[in-house]
Amino acid sequence: MEFSQFIPMNQPSSPFSKQQLLPQEETLEILKQKGALFIGLPKENQYQEKRICLTPDAVNAITSNGHRVLIESGAGKGAHFSDLDYTNAGGEITKDTAKVFGCPLLLKVEPPTLTEIGMINPQTTVISALQIKTQQKSYFAELARKRLTAIAFEYIRDEDGKFPAVRSLSEIAGISSVLIASELMSTSNKGNGLMFGNISGVPPVEVVIIGAGTVGEFAARSAIGLGANIKIFDNSITKLRNIQTNLKQTVYTSTIQPKNLLKALKRCDVAIGATRGKDRSPVVVSSTMVEHMKKGAVIIDVSIDTGGCFETSEITTHNKPTIEKYGVIHYGVPNIPSRYPKTATVSISNIFTPYLLKIGEDGGLENSLRFDKGLRNGLYMYHGILTNKSVGEWFDLQYSDINFLIF
Repeated sequence: MEFSQFIPMNQPSSPFSKQQLLPQEETLEILKQKGALFIGLPKENQYQEKRICLTPDAVNAITSNGHRVLIESGAGKGAHFSDLDYTNAGGEITKDTAKVFGCPLLLKVEPPTLTEIGMINPQTTVISALQIKTQQKSYFAELARKRLTAIAFEYIRDEDGKFPAVRSLSEIAGISSVLIASELMSTSNKGNGLMFGNISGVPPVEVVIIGAGTVGEFAARSAIGLGANIKIFDNSITKLRNIQTNLKQTVYTSTIQPKNLLKALKRCDVAIGATRGKDRSPVVVSSTMVEHMKKGAVIIDVSIDTGGCFETSEITTHNKPTIEKYGVIHYGVPNIPSRYPKTATVSISNIFTPYLLKIGEDGGLENSLRFDKGLRNGLYMYHGILTNKSVGEWFDLQYSDINFLIF
């Protein structure tokens, strides 16, 4: 049937309104209105994971804007937030795990397991970490089967092009590395009995930091604040220059040359590894170098989650965090921010909350993805279609450009 049959010959005007004749994209823009979100916060079940994505204050801000938040009972316990804290903030508590996973928008710190994906309804949106190096090809097949939309918060960029979640957790890891080293040097932890603090008349603790990124910067800042002498090594002159600028003082910096590094390691009381590689952290410190370190010295390998930059490092746990090799104490816990779950939770929550409120204001995730390039950068699965190039190349999976799917 032709369109002209709908228009009487004596009536030149169209029977359709101007708004009806607009292209679909324009219609969405005109009709864009605030939408109510229904957010699920399940309990984290991964080993020693105590963080949660939203604090009670964040839940209060979200529910005050007309959204619903359903929290699994006990989800905030590890971070010292009670069920009562969440109900007072406007959240809803349930002991039914399946009910929480049935929410149309799920927030998790750790990526959902295959068992948890089985409880998620088709077409649900999941925002969590991806942790690409711990995943299997079958994981993405299961996400695709459920036609899920998934966003990795470590890939989300802010307006400056930085990764706010990664930086925030790196800040915690950097500061923690110095605090942990300080604890391990006490005799109650079978350490060498030295103390940070720059006590008058006592030589300061010597700290070697390998890597001048965010972790290295905040480790340096904390060590200086506690009165230590620091030496920073990195192969990027730009990073070394930036770290001096950010620390607002001149500190010892060097490229990673074995002779200089070995000399520094022989004298140091604490060595902190904070390097990153494309697939695996490069091994910068060999076993021979560790052999030459002082007895009772402490190694904190923050890079252990990507293989470690000390050849002698091994993965340890929060319950048994250290091992000893060549008389040197090694700390190799991969998930350092979980040691301080309340601080880490507040930090993650500060990143999540503005995004969730913006998604509500935009009328849903679809509109937010269209207008926010930084959020779109975190998207790796869109209605079951893989959209992340890194994931596609890592697992040899077919992927599509999200810009062709959304616009």
